[in-house]
Amino acid sequence: MIRIASLTIAALALTVSIAQAQTSVSNADIQRLQDRIYDASSDVSRVRSQDAELASRLQSDLDQMRDEVIYLKVKLRKEGSVPRSEYTAVRDQIDRIVSRARGENVSSSNMGTGGRGTSSDRYEIPPPPPPPSARRTGRREIPAGQELDVRLQTELNSDTAQVEDRFEATTAADLIVDGEVVIPAGSSVRGIVTAVDDADRIDRKGRLSLSFDQIVINGRSYPIRATLVEALESGGYKEDAAKIGAGAGVGAIIGGILGGVKGALAGILIGGGGVVAATEGKDVELPPGTILRVRLDSPLTLR
Repeated sequence: MIRIASLTIAALALTVSIAQAQTSVSNADIQRLQDRIYDASSDVSRVRSQDAELASRLQSDLDQMRDEVIYLKVKLRKEGSVPRSEYTAVRDQIDRIVSRARGENVSSSNMGTGGRGTSSDRYEIPPPPPPPSARRTGRREIPAGQELDVRLQTELNSDTAQVEDRFEATTAADLIVDGEVVIPAGSSVRGIVTAVDDADRIDRKGRLSLSFDQIVINGRSYPIRATLVEALESGGYKEDAAKIGAGAGVGAIIGGILGGVKGALAGILIGGGGVVAATEGKDVELPPGTILRVRLDSPLTLR
């Protein structure tokens, strides 16, 4: 009888352990949320050229979800667990944003526990408007809120950086509007370090504040105001990079051999105003090749 009771207790313990494993949230789950937000950002960016008002609403919702994911990440690190229901609510909200960006019908049946809409909610993306007159005059305006992925060319470190340090990055892919490449891959973007806090015994966490003030497109320089919204780990270069001939243009090289991104850069959080903070008691380190997602704070008029 004692042996049977022991086996029963062991079986119950195993059942409880399995149930906990199925309901607990892991770092891998949080990473999947961050990857979903990255993909959702691309969907929202595609909407911007067709419906700026809808894109603005979606971007605001997505920024809120980005903050929620950061909250879950910090909570998991500090408390050791996150309720599955909280994870699911955030995941469903992100999926809802993606559905709206893609013009899919959104109803309470597919919004999950985090949805706030009704079964009659419908979001349809209108057809692209006719080419603006600005295009006929050789001018084009890229609206505020447009996001660009740029690749960092030099290391940034909160232990060595100084306020007003300049740094360089290059756009990682063509920005295409109405079928036209308006910002080619490989265009130079200049950034500025606006504030620095290195890790010390009191604060113990490094911080950097970054902004962007200039972009060079086809040899012409334009002033910009842009803010960092996300930092992503580079996927590196494809193995066949060396096979591309020296005669290929910059755009072909950048677009053809970049290996993409792996996901959100580990060990850092992005806050408002382009603040980059280390999640552990150390300095912020952004290695060369890091993909920085930046958002225009004001319209950019190209000539």
